[in-house]
Amino acid sequence: METRNLGRSGLKISAIAYGNWLTHGSQVEEDAALACVRQALEEGITTFDTADVYAGTRAETVLGKALAGERREGLEIFTKVYWPTGKGHNDHGLSRKHIHESIDASLRRLQTDHVDLYQAHRYDHETPLEETMEAFADVVRAGKALYIGVSEWRAEEIRAAHALARELRIPLVSNQPQYNMLWRVIEAEVVPACEELGIGQIVWSPILQGVLTGKYRPGEDLPAGSRAADDKGGSGAISRWLRDDVLEGVQRLQPIADQAGLSMAALAVAWTLQNPNVSAAIIGASRPEQVTQNVAAAGVTLEADVMAAIDEALGDVVERDPAKTQSPKTRDF
Repeated sequence: METRNLGRSGLKISAIAYGNWLTHGSQVEEDAALACVRQALEEGITTFDTADVYAGTRAETVLGKALAGERREGLEIFTKVYWPTGKGHNDHGLSRKHIHESIDASLRRLQTDHVDLYQAHRYDHETPLEETMEAFADVVRAGKALYIGVSEWRAEEIRAAHALARELRIPLVSNQPQYNMLWRVIEAEVVPACEELGIGQIVWSPILQGVLTGKYRPGEDLPAGSRAADDKGGSGAISRWLRDDVLEGVQRLQPIADQAGLSMAALAVAWTLQNPNVSAAIIGASRPEQVTQNVAAAGVTLEADVMAAIDEALGDVVERDPAKTQSPKTRDF
């Protein structure tokens, strides 16, 4: 397994990270989830990403159980805070109260005394950024998190947070955005800012919840058992990409993958890892063999002509608008 530094920090992580956004505790039964984590470990994955909100906190619990007994020093465990984890008016956001309560709850579920990276899952427009960053500084100084990151923040928000982190002397080292062949909204503004600041991208949805595997075909019914056909598995997030023009473009990627000797999924993951600002690509899985298939992308170099062929195949269905990176203006969930 290839390893990369997380931004300009000294923390090394596996280039393929394992995440359980749409699987553990919801779409996938616990035995299957545990099998996927065991396969990830077998394949050399050491970096595991989750969040308190995933499956109503159950995803953290399942991951904690799956990693119990592993050598803690050999793992990098990431989680996040922001989205609601209860019905109370302080059970969401990035207030000092919610951050302190959330980190303790996450550590209990994950069965560990610290996480390697604690991330702000979205920008909180209702809490002063100073309050949020001071609370994160407390978490770091208490030894409950080693590094701090953000997720889906705009370039100007990242810059402001980084300036405060420098003042507070805490390591803000990462951003976790969606990034893949079809969703490239971070390239114009977020990536240049992060390159300047030494912040690395830990990208989610590199295969766009399965769309880039090629299994969804224009004019055909959704495959039985697929994520797009499963209300618990994120079908709403996929639906916007199931247009014929998108699916036709994806089908044009098949000969490119064949020529590269990769599956469509591995080609998609490898594509994200060609961006030098990407420290890791997060994969998910409902079956162990999917982990093995995606790990084939680690260490792959796609030549310039392959990258150009991918651009030509997808054409104008690619989304590049930097304004698409945004957080809710209010916490009215």
